[in-house]
Amino acid sequence: MKAWATWLQAGLLACALTWLTPWSAQAQEAPRQYPNRPIKLVVPFPPGSLVDVLGRSIADSLQASLKQPVVIDNKAGASTLLGAKLVAAAPPDGYTLMVPTVTTMSLGPQLMSKPGIDPLKDLTPIARLGATNFFLSVHPSFPARNMKEWIEVVRKSPGKYSYASSGTGSPHHIFMELLKKQLNLEITHVPYKGSNSSMTDLLSGQVDMAFLDGTLAIPNIKSGKLFAMGTSMAKRTVLMASVPPIAETVPGYDWSGWIGFAGPAGMPPAIVDTIADEIKTLQATPGYAVLLDKAAMEPTPALSPAEMQEFVRNEYRRWTPAIKASGATVD
Repeated sequence: MKAWATWLQAGLLACALTWLTPWSAQAQEAPRQYPNRPIKLVVPFPPGSLVDVLGRSIADSLQASLKQPVVIDNKAGASTLLGAKLVAAAPPDGYTLMVPTVTTMSLGPQLMSKPGIDPLKDLTPIARLGATNFFLSVHPSFPARNMKEWIEVVRKSPGKYSYASSGTGSPHHIFMELLKKQLNLEITHVPYKGSNSSMTDLLSGQVDMAFLDGTLAIPNIKSGKLFAMGTSMAKRTVLMASVPPIAETVPGYDWSGWIGFAGPAGMPPAIVDTIADEIKTLQATPGYAVLLDKAAMEPTPALSPAEMQEFVRNEYRRWTPAIKASGATVD
């Protein structure tokens, strides 16, 4: 009887293993099957913006390498957090991704009293795509041609000069407020709804200056419609080597934006690695350097998902005192 029972148990175990083996193999192979349907890439900016242009180029590349459609979904609003919330609420299966920026991961959540999202907990950082340098640009009529002269001119006439930003709490706004605070200057803030809407007044001289990303600054600097005093990053820009960093005159001043790649929290590591590897491969190509130049972005070293997560956490901490010092809110 005991022998029969032993034989029966062995038979049942064999049957169970036979039934489970295909399921187990399928479960183990599932990440390698990714993707097997279209991917949605959320861009938290309107069509035609710098982030949108970069996002569409990345989507085209991923579509070609992953052999699945990558569909852009523009969800602008709430300082990019509208799109971030959409992604955070999606299943963490790798089929809903996004192109976040420093505003998404560091600024927006700290500028709002009720952001409705904690990017450090609700999103999975995957990669960094590049950095955005900002050019302190003035109307040609401004009576200064370098940062030392700019400081002297502004200091002699407190409150006389004005600066444009793409909105309260934007990097353009915070960068200038930090510079003002560090140098104890008075410059009037004129917020606009986006950088494009401020350009008309800046080019006509209705406002005196602004921090602008390279897509807006460089063409107008080259044409003589604007003059660049310096850049926000301490490292000299590869976009216009003739423009010095503000840090050469104002030690310690070093601020920039950045664009990344992310998904919902809880994504399987194998899928995260698949996406990160595809982006890293793209970043090593000559075509990617051309893409960054077209988007007027500074190249940055590729980061692994773990490194990107640490970078995002450090950026969040670094921006906390800067936001408080600027006094900016967007509620």
